[in-house]
Amino acid sequence: MTQSRPAADAVRPLPTSIPGILAALSAVILGAFMAILDATIVNVALPTFGRVFESSLQSLQWIITGYMLASAAVIPLSGWLSDRYGAKRVYLVALVLFTAGSALCAVATTASMLTIFRVLQGLGGGMLMPVGMAILFRLAPPDRRGAVMGIFGIPMLLGPALGPVISGWLLEYASWPWIFLINVPVGAAAVAIGLRSLPSLAAEHTESRLDTLGTVLGPLAFASLTYGISQSTEAGWTGRSTVTGITVGLAALTAFIARELTTTHPLLELRVFKNRDFSLAIMTQWLMIAGMFGTFFLIPVFLQQVRGYSPFQTGLITLPNALVAAMTMPLAGRLFDKVGARPPVFVGLLIVMSAFWMLSGISATTTAWDLMVPLAVMGGGMGLAMMPLGTHVLNTAPRHLVSRVTSLTGSCQNVVASLAIASFTTVLQNRFVANAAGGQLSPEAQAQSFGDVYGFALLVIAFAAASTLLLRRPRSAPGVSEPRAELVSSAT
Repeated sequence: MTQSRPAADAVRPLPTSIPGILAALSAVILGAFMAILDATIVNVALPTFGRVFESSLQSLQWIITGYMLASAAVIPLSGWLSDRYGAKRVYLVALVLFTAGSALCAVATTASMLTIFRVLQGLGGGMLMPVGMAILFRLAPPDRRGAVMGIFGIPMLLGPALGPVISGWLLEYASWPWIFLINVPVGAAAVAIGLRSLPSLAAEHTESRLDTLGTVLGPLAFASLTYGISQSTEAGWTGRSTVTGITVGLAALTAFIARELTTTHPLLELRVFKNRDFSLAIMTQWLMIAGMFGTFFLIPVFLQQVRGYSPFQTGLITLPNALVAAMTMPLAGRLFDKVGARPPVFVGLLIVMSAFWMLSGISATTTAWDLMVPLAVMGGGMGLAMMPLGTHVLNTAPRHLVSRVTSLTGSCQNVVASLAIASFTTVLQNRFVANAAGGQLSPEAQAQSFGDVYGFALLVIAFAAASTLLLRRPRSAPGVSEPRAELVSSAT
């Protein structure tokens, strides 16, 4: 299918009001919500898969790891594909892949078959977030960009919290295939809405060539690093699979960086790191992701392993985190439009620090209500900080590289989150050993170990908050006029 530049009379201005882009926003939100929800909904079901497929936990890990590897491998390609074939086409294809993969997962009869279908899901899911974010960033008027991106951020916070609730309820009152089947009607609706409402944005680089070597090195680097890091929880940091994955990943990453900095048509535009404001903003974002997402997964483990709650009860206890985040994120978007990123991000991270301080004191007698308070506080801080910082990262990048930057940040976030989860898991295991008395790990010692990890996470967030003070409002800040994206009226 060839790409052509539209005639002048086929181009019309973008809508300037939030209601004017709600239809396109709904299609993107549905896709993003499915992808994020699916990343967490399967975790609770692993014991069920073990019984149904009579498989060990080690083999079942590939159901999650396969999805992560496929997502990490395809993210670097999403920017080039969007530039070459149009973001609408790529987004709709990703939706179809994810929805088809979900339907196939529901009919899997073996763990291996389920893993293969999860890889298909990951190929679609990996592109939904970066391509969707690029679409909304180009659609949103500059003076309303924070508000639009704030709305888009709601599924990013709702998904991880609602996943355990939905999964636990379906496992208890329905059957395991339904954790995949629920994606089918949602995906079909997103495709239908997207066909009608998503605009065909003018391509940024219609003649750019595909960086073939980068296409190989990039996915190999990110997939190998993700694999190696994920293996550390089972094989340890010195295990063969861990060392092999990380070594191959680092070697491929080194070659990939060298390639991207020297080629004329890079797969990921790494030269953007020469911008001081961009580099500082994305480093702050990585610290925030490492601290928050690297430890949030420990709450369900604590509730089930130490306190004995069921998966469904665990999901309900974590729900306040998502509800408060959903309420504060639109506020953060409006604040960003008025004052920029630094105030809401700094205040949000201070709030997250206070939540981690409360969580560092958890014990074997901590009740569900005792945990709901810090989780709700954490949600408020996450809602204030996450989307303003993400939007600031995009604002500090050259406008014509936005689709490439979303691919870059998406790939890096996957690796950072995986590294953080593996690292905090290792810290937890080390604290188990340190707090055990006579080789016995009492419930109180387990709880103390979890508290120690949250104390360490508090320090990580403190570094992120400190770096926030160095952020500067970019020249293309909200309220400043800048070139707008154009719509292509021709059918995609």
